[in-house]
Amino acid sequence: MFPLILLYLVLTIVRPQDYIPALVGVPVLPVVLVLAFLSWLGSRARTFDAPQFAILPAFLLVLMISQATNGWTGGMLDQLAKFGPTVISFFILSAACTTRRHVVITMAVIALCSFVLALHGVQQASNGVGWTGIPVGEDGRIQYVGIFNDPNDLGLLFVAAVPMAVYLGKHSGMLGKLLWYSGTLLLLYGIRLTNSRGALLAVLMMAGIYVWYRRGALMAGALGVVGLACLKLLSSRMQELDAGEESANGRVDAWYSGLHMFMSHPLFGVGAGNFTEYNELTAHNSFVLVLAEAGFVGYVLWLAFVCYSFWMLWLVLRYRADAAEAPEAAAQWQIERPLALALFIVLCGMFTTAFFLSRSYMIVLYLILAMVVGYFVGARQRLPGLETIRMTRGWWRWVPAAMGSIVGLYVLVAILLRTA
Repeated sequence: MFPLILLYLVLTIVRPQDYIPALVGVPVLPVVLVLAFLSWLGSRARTFDAPQFAILPAFLLVLMISQATNGWTGGMLDQLAKFGPTVISFFILSAACTTRRHVVITMAVIALCSFVLALHGVQQASNGVGWTGIPVGEDGRIQYVGIFNDPNDLGLLFVAAVPMAVYLGKHSGMLGKLLWYSGTLLLLYGIRLTNSRGALLAVLMMAGIYVWYRRGALMAGALGVVGLACLKLLSSRMQELDAGEESANGRVDAWYSGLHMFMSHPLFGVGAGNFTEYNELTAHNSFVLVLAEAGFVGYVLWLAFVCYSFWMLWLVLRYRADAAEAPEAAAQWQIERPLALALFIVLCGMFTTAFFLSRSYMIVLYLILAMVVGYFVGARQRLPGLETIRMTRGWWRWVPAAMGSIVGLYVLVAILLRTA
């Protein structure tokens, strides 16, 4: 099961089936996923011990219903075909990542695949075209094939891979450190070549989260001020970071349109994938996109799915065991904490980027969340007394949380529209 889902992960990111002539048109991804699924069915590692295992299928059902409520019952099967593989791969990778070793291997695979895409970007920036045959964008920003044909998507992947590479380097020997730290610099250069403002802000956010955890809020705030000034020097697009700038203004208008879609279709939204039927631009915000397309029901489920993942890692980070009474548990936590912190920083960076992108259904996002969920399920077995998360306890909290976040989005959009 584990080798097959890793192969699926590699094919999803590197995507040789999209540019190698012998593989074009061959259903490589579906075949590998089916084989992994059959292996999962026969595995004893199957697990459903987390709220996300109930929430994600429910979210898929809401996406299907959103099509039916907007007059296209055939769209239910369309959504099942589009998002169903994401649900299946989430279940498989979660079950495969319940051991620390498998989590670390998965992180290494994601980081190595990201290095490949970053090298492609460097070649693209240097020669004007990469080995895939894809040229650099008209605006000089690098791009890849398939789901990474947008520079912003590349930026999101590189952002998620940076903390993984740093963690792997910190826990490797001399040659490993050379590989992973060199790869980290390559990823950071790749982020610069994407010239994605969301990705650059995410790098600053990740650094701030690490400093905040290690040195406190004051040091993190100082780093944020200095870092933002440095980013403006590094990126021409960061120098244009203003609500009145054309690209930013288009994003705010899209957010405004998305909120109006929610108001007109509050329960199940305008239908998954239908945002651009109502607005010329996509939402440019993963939260607004779900709210507009899946309505309040879908938004509550998606928000709970994401927030549970953050909560899981935070529980590991704040876990404490008395070294005198439980020395083994205390020693185990010292091993678990760096990995939990790396994954927590990954999520912070990834969702900072996702706040400025419409990537609510992007499969890589769910594969990384699957790794997090699998890690927490395993951590509960390794850390005695680690709090259990049950959806039956306090599930209602996500309703007021969703309402509060929607109000926050309305206030943010109102402010940005006034300053534009």
